[in-house]
Amino acid sequence: MKLFVGLGNPGAKYAQNRHNIGFMALDEIAASHGFSPWKNKFQAQICEGTLGGVKVLLLKPQTFMNLSGQAVGEAMRFYKLTSADVTVLHDELDLAPGKCRVKQGGGHAGHNGLRSLHSHIGADYARVRLGIGHPGHKDAVAGYVLRDFPKADADWLDDLMRGIADGATALAAGDGGKFMNAVSLRTAPPRSSGGMKSPGQKKTPSAEQAKPAQPASQPENVVHAPETDTRSALQKLADRFK
Repeated sequence: MKLFVGLGNPGAKYAQNRHNIGFMALDEIAASHGFSPWKNKFQAQICEGTLGGVKVLLLKPQTFMNLSGQAVGEAMRFYKLTSADVTVLHDELDLAPGKCRVKQGGGHAGHNGLRSLHSHIGADYARVRLGIGHPGHKDAVAGYVLRDFPKADADWLDDLMRGIADGATALAAGDGGKFMNAVSLRTAPPRSSGGMKSPGQKKTPSAEQAKPAQPASQPENVVHAPETDTRSALQKLADRFK
């Protein structure tokens, strides 16, 4: 079994906060892959499903961010899991909005949810870092992460969530590269070779298509046969003195 943990704060008040992007990601995975309904257990909301033949438990701690490790540790002990079985999806200030990176182990960089996880299960779990950008000054961080995503962020946020759901099977299999490719296809789709841009954009006409239509030209170097003179000799002589 694999345990996917999304970090966030419980309750409708925080549901659309930047800090809750981990919860949002798990909701998208559950909805896209037909997971069981959410239920309360382990001081968390959990649901179960299968991704590519791998049984996966999704867990959203309900202990508030700075105590997230309590719920995760409880679930791990119950299912006899190790840190190698855990992947945590969380907000990342040091990545631009919409960017996503996979990382194995490392420090908590001051993130209260990761700090709690470190104290309960160690640091060797995998992370999916979801970029929300930085407000520019450390004193503004607390207010920034606890504010809702603005409407202007709706498009990239939707693309990122769909990409995570698309790549969830690869994530369960431990294939970080394939997971990142799936996310990129949503967040930065490639142009097609036929000059077609990403979906929703207009096709750019080719150079030949852009040229105005030219009228049909006459064939060059055509020699016309001379007309036959049908006048009589007398008529030719008379015409000379006209």
